[in-house]
Amino acid sequence: MTVEDKRSVSMRIFGDLLRTLREGRGITLDAVAAHTGYSKSQTVKIECGERIASTAFIERAEQLLGSPGVLRAVAPHLSREKLPVGYGEYADEEARALSLGAYDSHVVNGLLQTEACMRAVFGARCPALEEDEVERWTEDRLARQSLIVRRPVCMLSFVLEEWVLRRPTGGRAVMGAQLSHLVEVGRRRNVQIQVMPARYEAHAGLDGPFTLLENPDRQLLAYAEGQVGGLLTDDRKRVSLLHQRYGMIRAQALTPEDSAKLIEQIAGEL
Repeated sequence: MTVEDKRSVSMRIFGDLLRTLREGRGITLDAVAAHTGYSKSQTVKIECGERIASTAFIERAEQLLGSPGVLRAVAPHLSREKLPVGYGEYADEEARALSLGAYDSHVVNGLLQTEACMRAVFGARCPALEEDEVERWTEDRLARQSLIVRRPVCMLSFVLEEWVLRRPTGGRAVMGAQLSHLVEVGRRRNVQIQVMPARYEAHAGLDGPFTLLENPDRQLLAYAEGQVGGLLTDDRKRVSLLHQRYGMIRAQALTPEDSAKLIEQIAGEL
């Protein structure tokens, strides 16, 4: 596969725009790298359309280039090629969601993962991902996390299985930092994190993980991802069923307060 094959049209357009703005103002790649906190090689990949720019990179680059809003206007159209089938459409809807609710039974939700945890998850993929793919997927996931602090605010709800928190993904140090991050994020007024206790014999989420979204048009959507890709649906019957199921899952899980205490307890046991 050539480098050209790995680049989407939107990523190339973004990179060309970034380079044009930079060169037009006589700013070097080294200066952009230093100001954004990226390495020069990472910055080159963004300009070449081989890497998706994070929200933090875009904001800092605009500040340096004196072009507020220009890169941000293009960023929502960045394609997420080479990521799971069906994911791109979901990611676009996620970025503009008014509310989001997710039940996860295998790993910590991507919106809540630390960078080290992300790399551990992507590093465990089989067949193994190329290094540039791990970088691209990690950057995309980090960029998505801007939803947590976005204005206008997005209301976020997560239910995680207890055993997800007890698996030392990436090692004990990585998981310890991940658990601390969950407690910290859970203190935000727009975020609720709940844990489904492992002691329960059964509960309403045994059919597997899924995510619910409400978009600015007040349309309700549902997304489920499996081994061979994901499916985003607005089918009223399916979405209604999952909303009922998620309501029951939240009712059966620990309260956010008790969940935070359990997360802290698990961290102390590492």
